[in-house]
Order: sequence, then structure tokens, then C-alpha cells
Amino acid sequence: MKKISITGLGIVSPSGIDKRKFWANIKAGRSAVKKIERFDASKYQSRIAGQVHELDAYSNVSSRLLKKIDLFSHMALVASEISIKDAGIDMAKENLKRAGIFAGNAIGGWLYAETELRDMYLEGREGVSPFMASAWFPAAPQGQISIHYQIKGYSKTIVSDRASSLMAIAYGAKNLNDGKNDFILAGGMEAPVSPYGLLCCNTSGVLTLRNDEPETAYRPFDKTRDGMAVAEGAGILILETEERAKKRGAKIYANIIGYGTTTDGVDRIEPAADGIELGRAIQMALKDAQLEPSQIDYVCADGAGTQIGDLSETRGIKLGLGGHAKKIPVSAPKSIFGNMLGASGVLDVATTILAMEHNLVPPTINLNNPDLECDLDYCASGVQEKEIKRALVINRGRGGINCALIIEKS
Repeated sequence: MKKISITGLGIVSPSGIDKRKFWANIKAGRSAVKKIERFDASKYQSRIAGQVHELDAYSNVSSRLLKKIDLFSHMALVASEISIKDAGIDMAKENLKRAGIFAGNAIGGWLYAETELRDMYLEGREGVSPFMASAWFPAAPQGQISIHYQIKGYSKTIVSDRASSLMAIAYGAKNLNDGKNDFILAGGMEAPVSPYGLLCCNTSGVLTLRNDEPETAYRPFDKTRDGMAVAEGAGILILETEERAKKRGAKIYANIIGYGTTTDGVDRIEPAADGIELGRAIQMALKDAQLEPSQIDYVCADGAGTQIGDLSETRGIKLGLGGHAKKIPVSAPKSIFGNMLGASGVLDVATTILAMEHNLVPPTINLNNPDLECDLDYCASGVQEKEIKRALVINRGRGGINCALIIEKS
């Protein structure tokens, strides 16, 4: 893969929307997982989540449009605007037929959908908004971003469970390598903190049940882990070729230099316990980047917080990086703000970029009783000072989807 530059960051997360506030909370290991109070979640098995606050303060969306879109599209539009401004791109001067959108999410926009479906059963078809058809489905954010900025280039929405946005970023980079666009908005968005969305997540069996201690509930790699805390949010990156970024004098946060993806193919939900295919995805990414394992300085882990998820990820990292695995700091910063499902990957990449910028490895919080089989350096004691030149980001989806992306500091 040729180097593809990341020149803009747009973050909408439970830990903050402004990237400075976001990084301050990550660096401090300050949990953003709280009790759900947006609706009555008392009858749910898991009723805690990472929730976005202050979205309206950053919003670029009219009240008229808000009536037509779901929250996940709203967050995507806010993240897009922040990212475009951060990259210093003047959309009025761009050829928007050569601009693209690569977005990923897992479950679509159910806050809007469930409200309209309720009205249909109460009032009949006359009670359903005509915008229902265009508000809930996974490609809705891509469409709204396209309309808002008049982007007309090659674009795609990726639905690949928790691997969705990392896969979207990788596909966006490959699109630029193929010369199909000049620049791309790439990332993901997810809004599962709604009555039906939360129900779906609960029935998946991967959510933590530690409702009485939300801040310490999500504990990847800990012996007492019992699942993840779900979260809402969005992230958008601006991707462009390194040549174009340098030509326009843009700040380059990092370059995407390698990618690998595989599928375990053993179960429709669980990953393979042996981690073999994850290890192969890591090796594919290393080969794509023309790197040796010793050249990786940090691993941003998937950190599912489930028994099989953490064990198989640890095994996969060892297989992928060999003897170097135990020498590299590995952490799951999403333990701080929750697991954003399809939007996880872009927040992991954004966090890793900020870690590179500040020469600090972010922590895995709530890791107090390490699982003896999870024996890597998970940064449980807080941030570690370290120069990070190259990092590996891992995301995994249900059904054994494995994605590994390598980024390099500019």
C-alpha cells in the first residue's frame, strides 16, 4: 500500500467532542461510562453505556433536518464538519466529483426507526413519517454527508459489525491508492443507546452486567471481565494521498501504510479461540506495510472484554508479532468511553494518532486482576511515555471478522 495521509480528525465521543478534551480524558483514564437515564432502562440486563453530551453545542445541522434524520447521522455530520475544518479543506474549491465517503456502522439508526414503528402500530400508516425510509438504514449517514457537502465521488458504506469503521478506513485508503478520488471522509458512527438498539445489544450476550459500578464495569483482559459497555459516537478522518497533502501544506497526523483482514469461519457469533486468523491478518498488514514485528511500537487492541474475545486476541497478537509481542505496549482505550460497535475502529485510530502526537501510550482502565492467560503489557497502571512511530490497530467483528491496520507517524 502506498502511504495515505490522515490530515483531519473529527471526534464525537462520550469522552468529549473537542479533540483536546477527548485526549485529556483518555490520558487521565477518566471513565465516561454511566447509567442510562435517557429512557427507562431498568428492565434491561445491561443498562449502562457511554453517552455523548453537548452535541448541540457543536452541531451544524438545522432543526428542520434534525426531524428527518437519526442520531447516528447527526453525529456523523458533526464529526465530518470538525474533520474538514481540522484538515483545512475549502470544500468550495474542491472538485467534489473526486471526493468520497467511506463510512461504517453495525446496526443503523434505531432511535428514529423504533419511534416511527411505534406510531405505525398506534396510528396506522398515516402516523409514520415519510422520512422513516431514509433515516434508519446503515447508509443514511453517507447519504446525509453527501447531500450536505454535495460530495459526488466513489463512496461506500461498510457493515461488518465492530470491524465496520476500521474496514471503511482501509477501503478508503485503497480507493485513493487506485486513484478513484482526491480525498475521502472515512470513519464510522453508531447510536445504540435507544430502547430497541440496547435490546439488540443485550441479546447478543456480550454486554457487562455490572450496572452498579458503571465506571469500572468495562474491564478488558481482567480475570473478572464479563463483557463490554456499549457506547454511542462517531468519528471521521480526512484521507488523501501523501503527495496531495504535502502539496497543499496540510498537517499530516499519520500515514496508513498497511492493512490485513481475515475471517475465522467457525461460529456466527464467537471468534476462533486459537487466534490463528487474527494472527494472519496482522501478518498480512505487516507484509503490506513492509515491516517487521520489531518495528511496531504500540498495539491498540480490540479489547472486547469477553472471556473468549480477550483470550483469542492475546493469542492472535502473539502469533502475529511473534517473540516481539511481549515487548510492545498493548492497550484498549475504549475501556474508558465504551465500545462504539461499528464506530470503534475510527475512534481507535484517532486515539492512536493522538498518542503518537503526545508520545504517550493510553491506558487500559479497570484492569486490576489480570487474567493469567492474558499476559501482554496492557498498560494497566496508566499512560506510558513512549515514542510511537508505528502502531497496529485491531478491530474484530462477530462471526470471526479480523481487521488489522498499521499507521505510521509522519
